[in-house]
Parts: sequence; C-alpha cells; structure tokens
Amino acid sequence: MAWRMSFICLIKARGRWRWFPVEESFHPPALNFYCRKKSTAPEKVLGRVGGAAPDANAKEPGSTLDKLFSPEERASILHVLNTASDKELKGFRLLRGRKSISISEHRKKFGPFENLESLINVPLFQHKTAVQVCSSILCSETGRKKGKEKPPLRKFIKPDVEEERLKAVNSIVSIVFGTRRIAWAHLDRKLTVLDWQQTECWKLSNRTYPSSVYLEEISSVISKMPKADFYVLEKSGLSIQNTSLFPILLHFLITEAMLYALLNKTFAQDGQHQVLSIKRNVVGKHFDLMIGDTRTSGKELVKQLLSESVLKEQPRVIFPPEKVVRYRQAFLTDSHRIEELYDSLLQAVAFYELVFDNGFEFR
Repeated sequence: MAWRMSFICLIKARGRWRWFPVEESFHPPALNFYCRKKSTAPEKVLGRVGGAAPDANAKEPGSTLDKLFSPEERASILHVLNTASDKELKGFRLLRGRKSISISEHRKKFGPFENLESLINVPLFQHKTAVQVCSSILCSETGRKKGKEKPPLRKFIKPDVEEERLKAVNSIVSIVFGTRRIAWAHLDRKLTVLDWQQTECWKLSNRTYPSSVYLEEISSVISKMPKADFYVLEKSGLSIQNTSLFPILLHFLITEAMLYALLNKTFAQDGQHQVLSIKRNVVGKHFDLMIGDTRTSGKELVKQLLSESVLKEQPRVIFPPEKVVRYRQAFLTDSHRIEELYDSLLQAVAFYELVFDNGFEFR
C-alpha cells in the first residue's frame, strides 16, 4: 500500500504529540472535523470546571418582569417606587434595611423608574427578589384601596368587646398607675374633659406591702372615681424576663388585677367586661411619642392640647375654661411628678380615636 506524506495529522497520544502519516484515501474534511472538535473541547471543560455554577437567583432579562403584571398593576407599583420616602418604603417587609435605601439612592442618581425591569439594576435586587418586592407592594396597595389597612380594634383593646358596645360609649375613665400614684381622666365621647386628677398611694421603694394594703389603697382610689361605661387601664410593657424589674412588674400586675376585680362589679351577673386595657406603646405610637421601643414624655403634647382648647374653635380635646388655668399651673409647679396624669389623658384620647377612627392610621 502506497503512502503519501502530503497530509500529516498531529495527534496527542499518552500525553505526547506525535506525527502520523495519513493514507492517500483519507479525506481532508474528516481531518478538519476532528481538529474542530478538538479545539472546542477545552472550552466546554473550562466552562464546567473553572466557571461559577449557575445562580438560581441570577438577573434574568428585565422584559420578563413587566410581563408578569398588568398595565394598571405596573403603574401602581411604579408609583410607590418613585414617590415613597425611605420611611414609607421600610413599611414593606421585603424592603426593610438596605434595600429601601438602595431604591432611594438609585432614584436620586438615575431619576424615577420608567419600568419594572429597571428595578433589577438597583444593588441587592435580582430578578427573583424584584418579583417578590413588586408582588408585596401590589398586595399592600390593593389592600389600602379596599380600606383593609386598619387593624381590628381587638389588636389594641383587650379583652375583646363587641364593637357595637364600644361605639355606643358615652364616657370612659382612663387610668394610669405607677409605683407611687394613680391618675385618671374622665372624658365623654366628644373628648370633653369631665374630671382629671391623680392621688398619691403606696411608696413601693420603701417597703413591701401585703395584699391587704393594696386592697385598701385601691379601694380608696376607686371611691373617688366617677362612674363610666368603660374603665381603660394602661398595660405595662415590662418584660418578665428582666429579673431586676420583677418587683415593679409584680406591683403592676397586682394593681391591675385588683382594678379589674373591683371595677368589674357586674361581671359575675352579665359576663360583660367594663374594664379594658391598652398597651402603653400603642398610645405612644398613636401620638408619635416613640423613639425606637422607648416611650417619651407626653408633657409637651398635653400642653399643646390645652392651648388649642383655648385658641381653636374646634380643638382636639375640650377642657372646661374654668379649669385650664389650674391645669397649666399644675404643670409649672409639679411637672416632674405628674407623668401618670399626662398619660391618663392621652390614653383616653387614643381610645376614642381608635374606636371612632378619627383620621387615625396605625403606624
């Protein structure tokens, strides 16, 4: 058999390159195919071994994001993304933390979002994340349009009482107690202050009192309180896990239990609660008195309500004109000892505005 050396093929065998003569009948296209296959094989291997594994949350083409929502839905989502402040964006669970800041910074740098697909250009946003955020915004916005953003009263006021009974209320006595004082504010449904005072009781820091002393002190205070449809108590936010505050927590629990028992005079007969409670932080959030989880003083707010009662034709709270001067004087002479007095008034106002929904939106 004749061999011709006009075609020579380079083949790698056992790790070394060798020259082999090619038979005359060998067809060049076959050689080209073999070489092409050889040249592409390393790229495939490098792609599998050296490259990163595919990311399930990788950014997909942005056009797919807009196709997931109707034009009306896209407009609603874009309205939030382009107009909501940092604080409002943080109200969405999926936008808490750095994501809300990233959206604001992206708007300032590049202008408003023109479509949903541009959202995946924001740092921390990938396709899957953007879809979840858009769906969350849409659900929340739809809920607002339907008027479902207002939580039920049972979330704020305990125990559960029929809303019809609450809305039929004529007057309440709002009670706030500390380690030395009990204060109360008697307001009618028009937010007119009928009675507002406090009284000194035990001094917890001096000694430990038996239950009989609690009964005597609280019974004496209740005898001074006016009658009302409901008695609203402040619910302390102290945690039982903080052992250093256990004596104070125990004091609050005993006082609260006795007020419930002594003021619910007809509960055994009709099973209807007359004593309710509101958490302290709920009232704080209602009046924007919270700094983080800490409730601040309501002194300045109460002073403002007093001033508006005199200066405005339709004040938020109505104080008897003959008592305004006396209340103001009390703030000036004894302001460091009447926090319970401030809180009892603010709690009463918050109760009515929660029940009658006077333009209040819980934050």
